[in-house]
Amino acid sequence: MASSTDRVGTRRRPVQALALFVGAVFLLVGVLGFVPGVTAALDGIRFAGPHSEAMLFGVFQVSVLHNALHLLLGVAGILAASSAGAARLFLGAGGFLYLLLWVYGSVVHSIDHEGGPANFAPFNPADNLLHLGLGAGMIILAVLATVFERAQGRYPGREQRGA
Repeated sequence: MASSTDRVGTRRRPVQALALFVGAVFLLVGVLGFVPGVTAALDGIRFAGPHSEAMLFGVFQVSVLHNALHLLLGVAGILAASSAGAARLFLGAGGFLYLLLWVYGSVVHSIDHEGGPANFAPFNPADNLLHLGLGAGMIILAVLATVFERAQGRYPGREQRGA
């Protein structure tokens, strides 16, 4: 029979809970991008590019590709929550990718407001600010979870120690 100390290692760690939460939010947003009423002008949605007229919450320009990427990230976050190392990687690398997307989207939008073929997602100023916030937020969550676990003496975990 397993003692209570044996079961402690099976509990979800903070970084795993955060990855699960972020993944669930991405999944929800990906689904909402296809829901009429939540997404304005849904009949004008395009697969990709700047000419998609669909606006999630009436603010964020979305396309089928954009929504599919949110769904994919949502599934990745939920799956990553199964281990602390994968959860930390999801939050850190995902945040870094969103910061790159913010830089790319800002450059594309500043060169040509329509963006031309480089505006594949599509990117508008609201999307760019959201990408900045998501990128910084995900990285901050990964760092804060690590700091919290170190303060409790729980990091590095077994997967980092090779045990």
